[in-house]
Amino acid sequence: MSLIVQKFGGTSVADVEKIRAAARKAIRAQKQGHRVVMVVSAMGKNTDLLLKLAGDISENPPAREMDMLLSTGEQVSVALVAMAIEDLGSKAISLTGGQIGMKTDDSFSKARIQSISTERIERLLDEGNIVVAAGFQGIDDDLNITTLGRGGSDTTAVALASVLGADACEIYTDVDGVYTTDPRLLPEARRVEVISYDEMLELASLGSGVMHNRSIEFAKKFNVPIHVRSSFSDTEGTMIVAETESQTAPVCGAAMTPSESRVTVLGVPDVPGKSLQIFSAIADKKIAVDMVVQNVGDQGKADVSFTVRHDDLKATIKAIENILPLIGAHAVTFDDDVSKVSVVGVNMAQQTNVASTMFRALADANVNIQMITTSEIKISTIVPRSQASDALRAVHEVFKLHEKPTDAKSWNEIREARTENADIETLVSRLQDDALEALTLTGISLTKKQARVTLRGVPDKPGIAADVFETIGKAEIFVDMIVQGYDGVDGSTSVSFTVNESDLGKSIETATAICKKHGMRDVQQGKGISKITVSGIGLRSHTHVATVLFKQLTDLGINVEMIGTSELQVNAVVQSDKSDSALDNLKIAFQNSLA
Repeated sequence: MSLIVQKFGGTSVADVEKIRAAARKAIRAQKQGHRVVMVVSAMGKNTDLLLKLAGDISENPPAREMDMLLSTGEQVSVALVAMAIEDLGSKAISLTGGQIGMKTDDSFSKARIQSISTERIERLLDEGNIVVAAGFQGIDDDLNITTLGRGGSDTTAVALASVLGADACEIYTDVDGVYTTDPRLLPEARRVEVISYDEMLELASLGSGVMHNRSIEFAKKFNVPIHVRSSFSDTEGTMIVAETESQTAPVCGAAMTPSESRVTVLGVPDVPGKSLQIFSAIADKKIAVDMVVQNVGDQGKADVSFTVRHDDLKATIKAIENILPLIGAHAVTFDDDVSKVSVVGVNMAQQTNVASTMFRALADANVNIQMITTSEIKISTIVPRSQASDALRAVHEVFKLHEKPTDAKSWNEIREARTENADIETLVSRLQDDALEALTLTGISLTKKQARVTLRGVPDKPGIAADVFETIGKAEIFVDMIVQGYDGVDGSTSVSFTVNESDLGKSIETATAICKKHGMRDVQQGKGISKITVSGIGLRSHTHVATVLFKQLTDLGINVEMIGTSELQVNAVVQSDKSDSALDNLKIAFQNSLA
C-alpha cells in the first residue's frame, strides 16, 4: 500500500473550518488506498502571538525556553486535526516531534535532524490510523524540545517522507503551486507544472515563500517527489523533482529578496588567510552568507563584500568589528537599504548572453546594479530597495516568464519518460546515518587554464554592466564567473570575469575598448589561474563549507582572487601552481561528506 505525507501550513489550519477541510483531504487520500501521515504547522498567527508573549516577559528569553514555548503551537494544531478526523468517522492519533522519534542536535531554534525512529509511526499506520505529526520540532539527546527554525514544518514533512519511503510528499499551502515569481508582486506570474530540485533550491534561498531550502535539500538527497498544492482548491499544483519543465528556456523563475543587507570589509590585506578569518567569525554565529564578492587587490589591499539577511546584520557587524584588528582591515561598512533580484534556470549554463540580457533589461528600467554574482544556474544582482519591484518586473518580462515554454513538458510526460537511477544502497546508508541533515557533497572539481579580466573604476550608474557584457558577447567571448563589487575608490565599482585562457588576448582588447569608452580607471589581467568548485546539497545552511575551503587554501599559502557562492556551489579562483594540492586537500577535508 502506498504512503503519502501531507503537510498543512498555518494558513491551512487557521480556523475550525480549515482544520476540517484538511482532515477531509487526509481521509479522502486514505479512502483512495493510501496510508497517510499528516504534518501540521501552528494555527495561523499563533506563533506570532507566542513570540509577542515571550517579548513581553523578557527582552532576551533563553533559547531553550523559546523552543519549549513555540513548540506548543504545533501541539495545539495536531490535537485539533486528530479530533476533526475522528469526528468525521476515521481513526487518527496526534504525535509531538519527540513522540515521532525525531532526534535533533541541541542547537535551539536552528536544530538539525539527526535521526528519525519510524517504528511507532509504522505500527500506528498498520492499525489504520492517520498519523498527525507536529512539524517544526524534535528532541535532543537530553530530551529537550528543539525547533528546526524557518520552514521547519516543511523540513519535518520531507524528512518523514524520506525515512518512511513515501511515494510523494504533498505540501498544502495558501497558493496553488510554484510560480515564476511571487504572484503577489507580479500578477502575470505563471504557475509551473514541474520544477527541478536545483532550481527550487535556488529560488527557496532567494526568498520564495512556497518552500524552505532545507526541505528541498532533503528531497534532493533522498529523491522524494514534492507536490505543492492548494489547501483551498483541487488545482494540480507543481511537482518538484529531479527534472525541469523545459530543456531550452534559459530561465525558469525570478525572485526578489526585499530585506537584504550588504556588508563590506574595507582594506583587507591581500594575503592568504584573510577570507578565512572573516567568514569563520560569521560562521561561528551560524549566520548564512549569500553573495560574496572579493575585488582584485590593489596596493596590497582588497575589499570583501557580502550579503546577509537584514535580521542578521547587527550580529554580523558585531562579529566583524571584533576581529578587525586581527584582520588588519581598515573598517566595516554596510548598506541595509538594498534588495536582491535574481534569475534562476538550469539551462543557462549552456546558453550565452543570459547575463547581458538581464543587465540590459535592468538598464532599460533605469535600475542601478550595485553587486553581481553568478553561478551555473543563477545570476544575482544587488539593487537599491526603491528600485527592486521595477527590477523584478523587468527581468520577468525580458525572459518571457509569463509565457509557457514551447517545449514545456507536463509531470505525466516526464514521469513516463523518467528512469529511476537512484543508488538504493547509498540512500539506505544515508537514512541510517546519525545525521540525516549532514552536508552531502556531490563533487569537488578543478577547472584549469582560466584567466581573469578586471575593469576597475567602473562608473556606478545604470547601463554599464549591460554594455560591458553585450560588447563581450559580440566579441564571441564565453564568460564563466562574473563578480561586481565596490573597489573603495570614488564610489566606483570593479567588475571581474573569468574566461578560457585562450580567449585572454581578445578579452583584454575588448575590455580596453570598454575602459576607454566609459572612462574607467584601468584594466587588469590574471593568467595561470584555476577555479576550484565545491558542489553539493546544504552549502548555504552548513555555514562551515566556505570556512573549510578557505582554511585548506590558507594552509597551502594560496591567496583567493575571486569568490562566487550559490545554493549549490562555492567557487574560488586561485593561482594554478598549487591548485592540484588544494584539490587533494579539499577531498581529504570533506571525505566524510562526499556522496
